[in-house]
Amino acid sequence: MAFQGKRLKQAYDGIDRKAIYAIDEAVQKIKAGATAKFDETVEISMNLGVDPRHADQNVRGVVALPHGTGKSVRVAVFARAAKADEAREAGADIVGAEDLAEKIQGGEMNFDRCIATPDMMPVVGRLGKVLGPRGLMPNPKLGTVTADVAAAIQAVKGGQVEFRAEKAGIVHAGVGKVSFGDAALVENVKAFVEAISRAKPSGAKGTYIKRIALSSTMGPGLRVDLGSIQA
Repeated sequence: MAFQGKRLKQAYDGIDRKAIYAIDEAVQKIKAGATAKFDETVEISMNLGVDPRHADQNVRGVVALPHGTGKSVRVAVFARAAKADEAREAGADIVGAEDLAEKIQGGEMNFDRCIATPDMMPVVGRLGKVLGPRGLMPNPKLGTVTADVAAAIQAVKGGQVEFRAEKAGIVHAGVGKVSFGDAALVENVKAFVEAISRAKPSGAKGTYIKRIALSSTMGPGLRVDLGSIQA
């Protein structure tokens, strides 16, 4: 614990927790302070002026980050026959139908995202109480219920990020790794913030994007100037 405390103290050196940094400077400081022995994820957190408890203030969607996430994503696909073969050829990690549903009901969920063809939804629908709370339920609005399973798999594995506002109106996601170049991280952040801006719900009143912060997995968070992102 003493080593961890020393490492975190060093990470905070040169950082003003009350300051609001331009995106370029924030990325540089976050990378400089990421001293863990693994490739830390750069994470974004956005405080939005919404109350997701109201249907007209929900914020949810997907965004394809231009430089990916740097994370290996395991994809499960519900499909039969030719579509199942198409999913395997496209790189799906798990493919099945009723057999896959039985495994999931038994607690076996070795995947990060779930895709289904439209004809499989009667089977998938019965898994709502299991997949829903984990954010894994296929949804046509998110492109995860589709006949074009190959394109969906490629999008997910290519750096597509799903976002959803939590109860307090906070959205967070990984937008890359500290090993990425500065420019790549900045572009990923800009793409994510733009997607959140486009997803502004009709019921949102007042200031929509209240605060943005960036951090690495084991590092301190920095507030980021929205104007520098939108410039």
